[in-house]
Amino acid sequence: MPLQNPPQMRMHQMPEDINAKLQRNRDAIDAIDKQVVQLLNERTRQDGGLNEAQVLDKIANFNQGPLSDATLQAIYRAMMLAGLAPDARQLECKVVDSLDLKIVQLLNQRVQYAGEIGKIKHANGADYYDPTREAQVMAKVARLNPGPINNCTLQSVYREVISGSIALEKKLVIGYLGPEATYTHQAAIRNFGVSLDYRAIKTIPDVFSEVESGSADYGVVPIENSTEGAVFHSMDMLVESDLHICSQVYLPIEHCLISQSPLDQITEVRSKDQALGQCRDWLRKEVPNAQLVDVVSTAEAVRTAKEAAGVAAVASALSAQRYEVPIQARGIQDRDDNVTRFLVIGKTRAKPLGDGRDKTSLVISLKDEPGALEKTLRPFASRGINLSKIESRPSRKKAWDYLFFIDFIGHYEDELVQAALAELKEHCSFVKWLGSYPNDKRG
Repeated sequence: MPLQNPPQMRMHQMPEDINAKLQRNRDAIDAIDKQVVQLLNERTRQDGGLNEAQVLDKIANFNQGPLSDATLQAIYRAMMLAGLAPDARQLECKVVDSLDLKIVQLLNQRVQYAGEIGKIKHANGADYYDPTREAQVMAKVARLNPGPINNCTLQSVYREVISGSIALEKKLVIGYLGPEATYTHQAAIRNFGVSLDYRAIKTIPDVFSEVESGSADYGVVPIENSTEGAVFHSMDMLVESDLHICSQVYLPIEHCLISQSPLDQITEVRSKDQALGQCRDWLRKEVPNAQLVDVVSTAEAVRTAKEAAGVAAVASALSAQRYEVPIQARGIQDRDDNVTRFLVIGKTRAKPLGDGRDKTSLVISLKDEPGALEKTLRPFASRGINLSKIESRPSRKKAWDYLFFIDFIGHYEDELVQAALAELKEHCSFVKWLGSYPNDKRG
């Protein structure tokens, strides 16, 4: 089968006056971001003496729009989660209020300029969600950041800013492998922010189907875990679907043992098979007589644990909070570096960032001949293209026939990548481009 090329991106030549208008709005946003980053850092050094609920009420009272109260409160939650700077000083409320008011006003001004850019770009065929532009914004605010806020917190703030800005233009629907409060739900919010609409979907094929039909704008599915390896249902659907990868999210996984019963009374532990596998050693040591039962999701495990004495679930703290079941132990995963990678799938084609900041995913099938794998790797090695992953999977079409999933650093549009793919066609019976997207470890 020949190489399946992605359809050409829609390109429109904009008149000079439109380009000038775009640049004016971008310059205004850059000027605001410089102020906001400075003010947010200043804010971490000021303690107004209010608790979280009081701060969130105050921010809502200051808000004159167009950002929603929920978006601004999510921004301040991210700040409060990180905490005040070690050298923070207790100041009069009116001093801190003045700073908070200025931050709220500047963020609202920012989304107005962003809205003007959006109107122009959408009229010329651009998508509402632009993962490449988001990566550029995150890199910019990190460069502007003098501290003491860490870049992770600052980027969490700007993820909510961008989310709120998108929501003012279109309330995107994000489908994710459900139910609510699963790790996939958390990954979806990490990528898109709180301001969009989320829809829990029962199975991975259904996530793809909802996005293909247009019922959801984007989907979020797990693809691999650092401990347990690949999620094969997602891999199979990438082969079959015309959707492609727009973005990726890396989510550190902290499992909890959640139950109405104490450890010494637990006779059964329920969870998704991968979650049980990631905690196998801890469970064997701490609840050695408990039966391990695989269920459809971590959230389902918590829901059932709420109803049965002696039953525990392995799931996230968010699930325990959502279903109001006590946490008996935290951090029970066998490895501290337990991370799951999720993919955002859709019809958007992310533009190149360049400078080695892009990742491309392919799936290929080798010809049945000696040295086929070596011939497949040579086009990348000879051009210095770094392969970050190669994984085999039965094709499910005939016995002992395999597909190979490859991730490498670079974008589909790069000249070196195009040359490598042209050579690859000579040695492979099937090559499918799955997507090119920013290689930041979002989340």
